[in-house]
Amino acid sequence: MPDAPELYRHLPAVAALVDDAQWPGPAVPAELRTAIAREAVARVRSAISSGSIGTAADVAPAVAATLAQLARWTHHQSLRPLLNGSGVLLHTNAGRSPLHPEARAALVAATSGYNTLELDPATGKRGSRHAHCRPLLRWLTGAEDAIVVNNGAAAVLLAVRALAAGRPVVVARSQLVEIGGGFRVPEVLAVAGCRLIEVGATNRVRLDDYRAVLARHADAGDPVAAVLQVHRSNFALVGFAAEPELADIAEVAHRAGARVVVDMGSGALHGLPIAPAALPDGSRPAAEPTVAALVAAGADLVTFSGDKLVGGPQAGVCVGRAECVAALAADPLARAVRVGGAVLAALQATVRLHAQGRGAELPALTQLHKSEAEVALLADRWAEALRARLPAGWQVEVAAVPAQVGGGTHPLLVLPSRALTLAHAQWTAAQVAERALSADPPVLGRVVQGRFGLDVRSLWAGMADPKDPQDADKDLIAAIAQAVGRCT
Repeated sequence: MPDAPELYRHLPAVAALVDDAQWPGPAVPAELRTAIAREAVARVRSAISSGSIGTAADVAPAVAATLAQLARWTHHQSLRPLLNGSGVLLHTNAGRSPLHPEARAALVAATSGYNTLELDPATGKRGSRHAHCRPLLRWLTGAEDAIVVNNGAAAVLLAVRALAAGRPVVVARSQLVEIGGGFRVPEVLAVAGCRLIEVGATNRVRLDDYRAVLARHADAGDPVAAVLQVHRSNFALVGFAAEPELADIAEVAHRAGARVVVDMGSGALHGLPIAPAALPDGSRPAAEPTVAALVAAGADLVTFSGDKLVGGPQAGVCVGRAECVAALAADPLARAVRVGGAVLAALQATVRLHAQGRGAELPALTQLHKSEAEVALLADRWAEALRARLPAGWQVEVAAVPAQVGGGTHPLLVLPSRALTLAHAQWTAAQVAERALSADPPVLGRVVQGRFGLDVRSLWAGMADPKDPQDADKDLIAAIAQAVGRCT
């Protein structure tokens, strides 16, 4: 086997790659072609060094393949539509909640030219970007004021920094959670400059725990700035567990001069039409609270995401007492985490649907309202259509499966659903899943009973226009057949 220096001599010159008439993809400026060619050669050189390429005959094909892969970025859109058959309605990796057609139209209209992002047409003077969503959010939640930032994590960070930087913040040990992407509550508080004060035990926290810590810090001349309540997001605490009601915590905190901040996470503006699953002892856990209920219970500030149960674009929303929201808006960090016109246009249109009583029309929320019978009927129709489109050798069946809301909502919520399960004697479920995900558009599924499965409820939520079922059905089945048919 030749050593690395010998293989390096087979690497082509960058100039040769740039001048090659067979350059992969459309023409781009010479400077960019040179940069891409250099990176391709560097990557193959690294592969030689690591031993991944061991023969001279492999060098040229590796350079050609790497060059084509890198050049693809000059003409290929990597962020593109996807068919979500995973069974998770608010799938973080798949963009969470699909936008309603009216939200998509508002986004396009606002970004097709100039817009009134920070211009008040009534006066011709500078306005505030926070004004676009403020009235609707106030009315829907009962809060005094509202501000929108770029995501839910930013909302929490801004809230604790603006209200409690340099001061103690109390959090129950049962809520010191880590959610997706390594977002840990203790680390967020540290970045915000706050001092974390833990109370209670992992499974049980009592009102007296809050009273004691608030009193202790007050007596020491180091009063607590805020009590932070954190949504547990992707797991549930069941069994020998207990924690006080928010209203009681708020009363104790306010007597001690501390504010109450609630990181709600999912942002339910209305009660969910489904109930949490029963626990092993037959009891049922509490349902997901609404933002309005938390405000009414005494929260000074509630933070939540715009792209979960709100059903809009990625955003972080803070609602609550006017003085608290004003403190957030005045913090220098607010400018760093502010949102632009595209997000505000889509979010305003989405929140307006809630205000009009049309929240159930939002794609993901629509699927929360669908009965099991409706999903089963659709699954049978899609299975029949798919059988007619796939080549011989494919088997298409319907299986009963559970779906999830996702997006950090109540982990015990159960959605009875149906999956289209596909099988072929020559392909494993993993192989079909890999091919389907590499299709255009990509099709995301999961393994169901040893077969490749596509959840009907989550596929339905992502359809372009649920009000036009015939055309949507046809396009969806054609896309699935094309993606899966690549295996034959």
